[in-house]
Amino acid sequence: MQPFLLILLLSAVAPPAPGSANLAPPGRPANLAPPVAAAAVAPPVHALRAHLAALLRTGWRGAEWSVLVVSLDRGDTLFAYDAHRALAPASNVKLFTAAAALYYLGPEFRYTTFLLTNGRIDEGVLAGDVIVYGTGDPTLSDRFYESKVSVWEIFADSLLALGVREIRGEVVGDASYFGGRSTGLGWEQRYRNAWYAAPASALSLNENVVTLRIRPAAQAGWRPEILLVPGGDGIALVNQATTVPRGRAWINVDRAAYDGPIVVRGRIARSHPGLWRAVPVADPARFAAAVLREVLERKGIRVAGGVRSVVQPDQSPVTGRLVFAPAFDDRRPLSVLAVHRSPPLLDILTVVNQKSHNFYAEQVLRTIGRVALDRGTADGGAHAIRHMLERETSLDSLALVLLDGSGLSPLNRASARTIIHLLGYMAASPMADAFWTTLPEAGDPHGLRRMYRTAAERNLRAKTGTIERVSALSGYVRTAEGERLAFSILSNKVPSTWKAKRVEDAIGARLAAFRRDGPALSRDLIARADPPRPAEQKPARHGAAVAARRQHVIRRGDTLEGIAQRYGVTLKALRTANPGLNPRRLVPGKIVRVP
Repeated sequence: MQPFLLILLLSAVAPPAPGSANLAPPGRPANLAPPVAAAAVAPPVHALRAHLAALLRTGWRGAEWSVLVVSLDRGDTLFAYDAHRALAPASNVKLFTAAAALYYLGPEFRYTTFLLTNGRIDEGVLAGDVIVYGTGDPTLSDRFYESKVSVWEIFADSLLALGVREIRGEVVGDASYFGGRSTGLGWEQRYRNAWYAAPASALSLNENVVTLRIRPAAQAGWRPEILLVPGGDGIALVNQATTVPRGRAWINVDRAAYDGPIVVRGRIARSHPGLWRAVPVADPARFAAAVLREVLERKGIRVAGGVRSVVQPDQSPVTGRLVFAPAFDDRRPLSVLAVHRSPPLLDILTVVNQKSHNFYAEQVLRTIGRVALDRGTADGGAHAIRHMLERETSLDSLALVLLDGSGLSPLNRASARTIIHLLGYMAASPMADAFWTTLPEAGDPHGLRRMYRTAAERNLRAKTGTIERVSALSGYVRTAEGERLAFSILSNKVPSTWKAKRVEDAIGARLAAFRRDGPALSRDLIARADPPRPAEQKPARHGAAVAARRQHVIRRGDTLEGIAQRYGVTLKALRTANPGLNPRRLVPGKIVRVP
């Protein structure tokens, strides 16, 4: 074992924020003002404006809209409706989170998770604690690995390779790299039981969600069996349910607060095959440590101690040394047992935007704050995003209210104008291809499952957004002539988000079919067009990773030959870029790197 060097740990997980001396000069993405002379408006543009205005005349009492469409090629405004009005943007907040992550971290950034100890190994016995130290990796689940506990099994195998057969200490989950609230400000109380509102944590496992498998007992009147997946004793559970002879199952899984125990109530018949319920965990670090302990025991490593979590920096044997006078620290030195690195950030941001994954977005937001401002909180990440916008777009960030990184909070505020500034900047930046790749594609059954059989299909790329009475769609589309447009559609207080999305779809299809003059390009040619990018890119910021990689999300029915043909690469090159890929087992949802 080598001595644990804290300075190396910091350099591995927190690259420095970009310096102002090497930043590209700020610029506006487009002229967001409407044309000065109404007489100068060409008939096709006038017809487009009339059509879009008619689509917004829904007759919904009290509904609010903020809409803006600009040309990235010509710089003019094609349509504007209350573009300055700040509304709740729902998951369109993820656009800001993803853009800032590329800006501060770069597409090749990887999270690092450490397995450490404060003890020594002697004749198969580790005399000390095992500490798993997280830096925000959201991917430790079966979304990226074979099983929910694959990385923990790798850690256990690393200990076995070192000869460890017994641990005479505790398993400690250290989540002190982040701080502040674990949930977004303004999140509704009803979200406390929702898997899509799992708390953020520097140390996370299985996206901070545990699945309860509830099966009837062998005899009526007994408590049903509840199996936790993944297993471990890190969950406070109260079973008040009952097995009944017959009848319909009725099971309620609830907790009074985010940090309260999970209470299972109701009834389930003896003949019932069982139910599954996914619930966010209250103490992610303890949950991760408990599952690790269970994996170690299953692998044949006896653990004498229990499990505990650390969330405060002054209690952490790792973060505490970085903050609280290490020269006066008399605690035992730490050694590295194993290190795990996540997939690249670009793969993670694809989950953020294409799957609209709230937990991933919250993890990324706190990482931005930690790296850019040394504040691993939601507020720190929001400050970094506003700083980026002010520096790069000359936008007054007071027009943007970010209380989380996912858009789940109804208190977030943004206008269509603010979002267009962001989209315009990203389209004209060295990160254009990477950002565009993360966005859902219209007509993709695994992405934006809308606008089939329209000019927007396989052309338009945009981020959706939905919370109660709020809908949003913002992104890029090419017209029938290949002109690049950026658009943002926000609606609040709508009676039906489903109906609001039909309006969004109609606008998206109309923009894709729009042409100023000249013959229209075929829809197939539009679909194969390159993503929005500038004719001349600005110089890269010092130290930023800007080389974007193409990637393809596997869809049902895909073949390796078909993927290679679609992107114009050879089958050999595709296999070389994906050495672990089995061409006979292409799993839908997995990512293929395209050279």
